[in-house]
This record gives sequence, C-alpha cells and structure tokens, in this order.
Amino acid sequence: MKIDADEFAARRDSFAARLEERGLAGAVLFDTHHVQYYTGFSFIPTERPIAFALRADGRGGMLVPRLEVEHAQANAAVSEVAHYDEYPGERHPLQALAELLAALGVRERLGADQDGYPWVFGYRGPSLTELTGGPPAPVADLVEDQMAIKSADELALLRESCKWANLAHTLLQRYTRPGVSETEVESRASTEATYAMLDAIGPIYRAQSLWFSGAMAGYRGQIGRNAAIPHALPNNIVFQEGDVLVTGATAPVWGYHSELERTMVIGPPSDEQRRMFEHMLALQELAIDAIRPGVPCSEIDLRVRAYYEEHGLWENWRHHVGHAIGLRYHEGPFLDRGDETEIRPGMVFTVEPGLYAAGLGGFRHSDTVAVTDDGVEWLTYYPRDLESLTLPA
Repeated sequence: MKIDADEFAARRDSFAARLEERGLAGAVLFDTHHVQYYTGFSFIPTERPIAFALRADGRGGMLVPRLEVEHAQANAAVSEVAHYDEYPGERHPLQALAELLAALGVRERLGADQDGYPWVFGYRGPSLTELTGGPPAPVADLVEDQMAIKSADELALLRESCKWANLAHTLLQRYTRPGVSETEVESRASTEATYAMLDAIGPIYRAQSLWFSGAMAGYRGQIGRNAAIPHALPNNIVFQEGDVLVTGATAPVWGYHSELERTMVIGPPSDEQRRMFEHMLALQELAIDAIRPGVPCSEIDLRVRAYYEEHGLWENWRHHVGHAIGLRYHEGPFLDRGDETEIRPGMVFTVEPGLYAAGLGGFRHSDTVAVTDDGVEWLTYYPRDLESLTLPA
C-alpha cells in the first residue's frame, strides 16, 4: 500500500525526458510536494532549504540539512543525498546546492519550479538567478501536468483514503446532536475512525501528510449561519436544532488525500433549506455528468454557471466547481471557466458547487471522482440525499 521505487524511477525518467525536449540540462525542485512526488521523501518544510535536482539523463540528487540526512537516506528513492550543516550557518546552504548542481553538470540551461528556495519561516537567501548567473526556465507546469494523471497505484491509495473518510464521516454524523460542540464531535469521530483504521491496516499504514495524521471528519465552523462562509474556521460552536451543517472528511494514505463533504440539517428541514439542498444536489449532478475525457475543464464550470443563471441563484454563488486532488488537498487543474485544460483519464477531481445564503447557511456536497475512459468513477460513496442527512433534533 504505497508507491514503489519503480514508479518513482518512472516518474523521474518521464520528467527528465520532458526536460530534454525543452532543451534543458536539468532542473531543481523546491516545492515540498514536487520533491515528494519524484523521490518519495515526505518532510516538514522550514527555513532550512531542501531541494531535488535532476539531470536530463535521469541522474539526480537531493540537498538536505544535516538534521534530515538519515531521514532522507532511509526514505528518498534517490541514492545521492548531499547536505549542509544548518541555516543560516557560517556558509549559506544554497552554496551547497551550487556545488550539487556543479557535480551533476547542471549549471547552464537549468529549469526550476521557482527561482530559489521560498522565503518561508524567516528564510532569506539568493535566487537561482543570482546563484547560477542566469534565470532558470520555469518547469512547474511539467511537474503539475504529470501529477495530474494518477497511476493505478495512486488511485488505489485514493480509494483507501475514501474508505476511511467514509467511516470518519459516519461517526461524525452519528455523534452530532444539539447541545454538544463541534470540537467534541470532531475529536471523537476522528479518533475512533483512526483507531479502527489502525486496527485494520496499521502495520502498512503511513499518513505522510503535512495536515493530518489519520482519518479526520469535522465541520471547520460551518455550522448554522456560519455555514454560509465556505472557508470558515473552527469556533467550538454548540449545535442547535435547525442548524445547517457543512462537513468535511478525509484520511491521508501514504500522502494521498480524498475529499468528502456533505450538507446536513438538524431537525426537519424548512422549505427554504429543502429548496436550496435540492438545487445544490442538481448542480453537483450536472457537473459530474459533464466530466468526460476530451472536455475542457472550463466547460464544466460554464454548464454549472448556466444553471445558476437559469434558476436565479447568482446571489448564492461563491466559487468554481472544483479542483484536482492527490498529494495536496488542492491541486490543478481546476473546474473553472478560466482553465482550458483538457480532461484526461486518470485525473481525479473534487466536485463541489455550492449555494450560500446569509442567515440560512451553506449547501455543498463534495465528492472525489476519477476520470475513466468514458466518464467517471465515484471514489467517495457516502449518502447524498436529504433524508439520509437529516439528523434528529
């Protein structure tokens, strides 16, 4: 239940071939998930630079701080691991990167996902342009395009993620009732789902996620009128009869994340809650039915926008239809009218058009679907109908 060394090697070979097509001698990647995608090395990004360098002939190496050497040697699917002592140190870490690039013979015609290590956690340092004497060619598009098409093994990890997200959500719904807080319910549901997952697959399970350590389900503050804020934050809100609830559940499995979201109501839904729920369901079904190989991502959003227009729902619109998902919980391409990327088999999307009304709440389901040769495979499978999602008061 993980990506094996052969697949990491195949990914690097494919990337190297694309670099050669662009006339580049090699590339440097700094982004945490770009490095993880090609090496299998999952790490916490800090002010200490970490980078992966690859030659167009497939030879590569990593640069890590001293505190990550053993970690990288044990987990990265590359044999060459160079290191520096510390940041900022007496000698700046990117001088060690310059030496690694020189050892690989990649000083000119260099590509990179960004022009130097990002200035995070107080880091400061030279750009690659300053380090090498010329600006690197952008190659993040090559990486992101490759990440967008999931392999059979990646899809298997995403299905496993959906399974445990489904359990966490089941427990979340079971424990939600008036008079208790979101913090109590989220903690109990997530903890119990994680224990069940570890009982079942513990010896072969790794989260490898920056955000979650096991199965997780919660509300993130989207409760009652706060549900009208799509990206609300947890507020330890106490549930009340009549609340509209927007949920979220996932479970990282060897770094891969699914997304399951549902709209629920405590007590019998009002006429307006029912009307908004039915429109939300119709919007999601319309979007998923439109996802097919060869269709541009923009087309999905345009069809959904036409439904908003036809039914006079623009005041309830807040965001596009969805996004790709995998190592990150948000990836490209996007189901947005401005994204002309052609949908291809192997892409995995969250589909989550929503409706939001101040004083009433938010209405959004999100399902994770994989694009097949002739349509989609639903990876998430939690009930979607209002009757199943109405909680006793």
